[in-house]
Amino acid sequence: MKRSWLMTVGLILALALVTSACSSTDESTDTTATPGDTTTTAAPADTTTTAAPADTTTTEPVNTEPIKIGLLTSLTATFAPWGVSARDGMRLAVEEINAAGGVDGRMIELLERDDQSNPEEGASGLERLIEDGAVAVGGVISSSVGLTTARIAEELQVPLFLVKAGSDEILTTDSRHTFRTCLPAAPMVAGPIAQYAQSEGITKVGAIVADYAWGQAVKSALETSFAGVEGIELQIEVAPVPEQDFAAYLRRLDDFGSEIIVATGHPPGGVSITKQSDDFGMELAVTGSWNPLGLIVGAVGAQATDRYADFGCVDYDSAEYQELARRYLAFSENTFMEDDAVAGFGIVHAVAEAVGAVGDDPAAVSDYLHANAFDIPGYSFSLSWTEWGEIAAAQPTFVVIREQEPPEGVNPGANWYPELLVLSDPLEPYVP
Repeated sequence: MKRSWLMTVGLILALALVTSACSSTDESTDTTATPGDTTTTAAPADTTTTAAPADTTTTEPVNTEPIKIGLLTSLTATFAPWGVSARDGMRLAVEEINAAGGVDGRMIELLERDDQSNPEEGASGLERLIEDGAVAVGGVISSSVGLTTARIAEELQVPLFLVKAGSDEILTTDSRHTFRTCLPAAPMVAGPIAQYAQSEGITKVGAIVADYAWGQAVKSALETSFAGVEGIELQIEVAPVPEQDFAAYLRRLDDFGSEIIVATGHPPGGVSITKQSDDFGMELAVTGSWNPLGLIVGAVGAQATDRYADFGCVDYDSAEYQELARRYLAFSENTFMEDDAVAGFGIVHAVAEAVGAVGDDPAAVSDYLHANAFDIPGYSFSLSWTEWGEIAAAQPTFVVIREQEPPEGVNPGANWYPELLVLSDPLEPYVP
């Protein structure tokens, strides 16, 4: 009996201690409560289940990844003068866009590969650039490189910009991701040459073309264009791409009685053909192949004055070109802003605009390019494309080298500047 009473008292005391402990916990929840205690109260539960999740579901993370644009061009070998200009134009655009805050805060990163004017190097370079995340690639000069890389660009659906790769075999009616930017297809170049010869009363036209894709394309285009022109004879000489001694070819054209030499089909030979024809006493004009004008004058000097005429995609007299050229010359080691540099500048701006509008999916960028026109500073036409990537309304300028004072800051220290002869009407796009 006594033992039972003691047990009862002990139970009562234990219960009192437990009750006291629970009361103490309720009075000091800020410092001693377990996590289980705090989550059962009303106010904290409301705060954690309504405010925080709402912020998480409505705010997307800001994309700070760089926009990668590929440069694939000839930085060495045959077409290096063209490629270096295109590269510097692209670099300038990247620097200026990034300095202005990038594209929606994203910086542009230029990935550079040298195709060495070689189709195999071009193919591997393009594949590497795409693997490295390039949303688009620009700068191709060589037609042979263009032929190889365009097939890869179409297969992988990544925009590829040609600057001076003009072979008419590069684009097909199924092309959707390859875009010309400066030089149109070869057949579009031959027509204006025939018109010029006709307007000048020329009866014998001599031409020298290089034995590769562009040269053969120009040869075929010249034959087609002059076939329908009465009273003009045409003689074409085919030379290797690296040829620099054109004595034999020039003698044959001199014997033929050429009144003009069309060197449009041999870009690497433009300097030598101009100089050597003058050395041989051939007092006639030489039409170039969209060559860098600074390269021609630097190599030929006074022999180019009033003789060397060439095409371009730039209006050298425009305020837009001259303003851009001043910025470019302060940035680049080049001494003259060629149209290749202007094209490179425009490529970066077109891609940046596209990415800002549709994101960095390459196929979506191609669609945006097809759907829009781009006003590139200094261009002689608004740049837009056909369904298959040909320039939709190309208006090349035809200029001659003149000894004259250049605009201030545009060709510093030089005594020459291009003079506009003709701004062509919009050319009918070539259909492959």
